Amino acid sequence: MEVVYKSKNFAKPLGIGLGNFDGLHIGHMTLVNILISESKLNNLHSMIYTFTEHPNNILKNKPDVPILITTEKKTQLLSNLELDYLFYEEFDETFSRLQPEEFIKEILVRYFDIKLAVVGFDYVFGHKGRGNAGLLKKLGQKYGFKVIVIPPIKVNNNIVSSTLIRECISCGDMENALYFLGRHYSVTGTVKRGKGIGSELGFPTANISTGGHILLPACGVYITRTLVNGNMYKSVTNVGMNPTINPGNTKVDVETFILDFDEDIYDKQVEVFFVKKIRDEKRFKNR
Repeated sequence: MEVVYKSKNFAKPLGIGLGNFDGLHIGHMTLVNILISESKLNNLHSMIYTFTEHPNNILKNKPDVPILITTEKKTQLLSNLELDYLFYEEFDETFSRLQPEEFIKEILVRYFDIKLAVVGFDYVFGHKGRGNAGLLKKLGQKYGFKVIVIPPIKVNNNIVSSTLIRECISCGDMENALYFLGRHYSVTGTVKRGKGIGSELGFPTANISTGGHILLPACGVYITRTLVNGNMYKSVTNVGMNPTINPGNTKVDVETFILDFDEDIYDKQVEVFFVKKIRDEKRFKNR
């Protein structure tokens, strides 16, 4: 799979999957797999066209949206599939003002030899999301490409969506997040030095700096798995403000105790997979 970050003319006929793909949940993966199979059947090269940032986090009049997946994780997961290209568009204010037909004509038709577009049932595009799957079909007829619209994917009568998954994670419901994502939700970050109190108590924890707009689970204690240097370890993770150690703190921290592990991993990158919430965060009278 080739990752592309800048528009260029593709001489190869393409099947293109369009969307934000935040979380790469089972609905998204259904779309990607259909894109790949349909592209192969029609002798096309397959491409996912998405964005480096969530559009709402760029637009000035929109509230920030905590993301479910980083660009790096998205790239990693898609690289495991038989996808030919992954194209990251830089979404900015200028791009956001493109009218729906302008986006099709000036981007998809001008730069890509598009023969097939695959989108979800709720796909929107163009200025203020004025374009939808129905309009895309009409524009496909006008500009000579086929459009496949993926119907809603349901789990336990719930339509799988990034919004639904955010709600689950924000409530600490990691079991349902697993069903909808198709994998355990994870956050990646760099291990930073803390106050060392955990080590004093005999339970050294890795203080993880996640940064960016990544969504953290609800405050509490979780059964987790932590990936360190390519190896997976059992762990217990606290998400919260450490009211016992830092009374008055308002910043949410991620601290992980890795079982049967005593290596120095300061400044190393780790990935924490959330399995199940054990309890809410508590404040104790003293250490």
